[in-house]
Amino acid sequence: MDKIAKVAVICGGSSPERDISLQSGEGVFKALIDLGYDACLIDFNDLNSIDELNSYDFTFIALHGFEGEGGDLQKKLDEVGISYTGSGPHACKNTWDKSLCKKILSDNNVNTPNWKIYNSLLSIEQNLITDKNLSTSFLKPCSDGSSVDIYKIKSSDDFRDAIKNSTYPDRPFILEECIDGKEFTVTVINEKCYPVIEILTENEFYDYDAKYISDTTKLVQADLSSEETVSIQKIALNAYKALDCNGWARVDILQDDFGVFYVLEINTVPGMTSHSCVPKSGSFLGMEYKEVVQKIIDASL
Repeated sequence: MDKIAKVAVICGGSSPERDISLQSGEGVFKALIDLGYDACLIDFNDLNSIDELNSYDFTFIALHGFEGEGGDLQKKLDEVGISYTGSGPHACKNTWDKSLCKKILSDNNVNTPNWKIYNSLLSIEQNLITDKNLSTSFLKPCSDGSSVDIYKIKSSDDFRDAIKNSTYPDRPFILEECIDGKEFTVTVINEKCYPVIEILTENEFYDYDAKYISDTTKLVQADLSSEETVSIQKIALNAYKALDCNGWARVDILQDDFGVFYVLEINTVPGMTSHSCVPKSGSFLGMEYKEVVQKIIDASL
């Protein structure tokens, strides 16, 4: 596709990340108008059929949760020949499922914290989870974004609280090794790594509250040596390629106290709110928000 004029921005939906998706969509929509596109903001809940997008040249996916990141939307768009931002259905499916994503990373020699998968929280024999044999871990749903329904487990009491408080305790979860250290995120657009961001939060970890509610969370340009910067960006790009991503993505990475990097996950539809990591990373290159949006479109054509 050589030139696009009309762009549909898909956002909203019915996932727990709906509000964030609406903010992302609104930001992208305004940027597209500023860039001179004929843009339309569409709530996924109001979309009766994919065929309604046939009048547009291109679709910018700002839809979070399974509806936008699980691969089904991308598959339907492919079937009707509508171009869109980001990765295809295969990559989206593989990154959305945390256990599958981590297996692919491991198979491609990309370092990731150790993990174990459970069919549901309720299926775990609680008598095996004792203070004595349970090391500090993170309990995460196999599929969800924005750190929704994630719990730091230090004891059997924490585990029982997680079962009680979980939104969907009967779905698959992973129990992931806790890596103490620094948390970074790397934006990749068109197979180019943007400046590395370090996430500073007073919360125990970068959860939903830290991402979207807390006033104390800071996204700063990472203070890494040139060797560390080259290393973490290479790891991010290797993860991006291992999962067969396209266009753009955000790779979340931890560094332990010994300097070893671990890939946590890859997000194929990163947030695009005014305070999200992707536009923030672009700002470290002197780019305005709308310029980042244009780069994402260019990378997806």
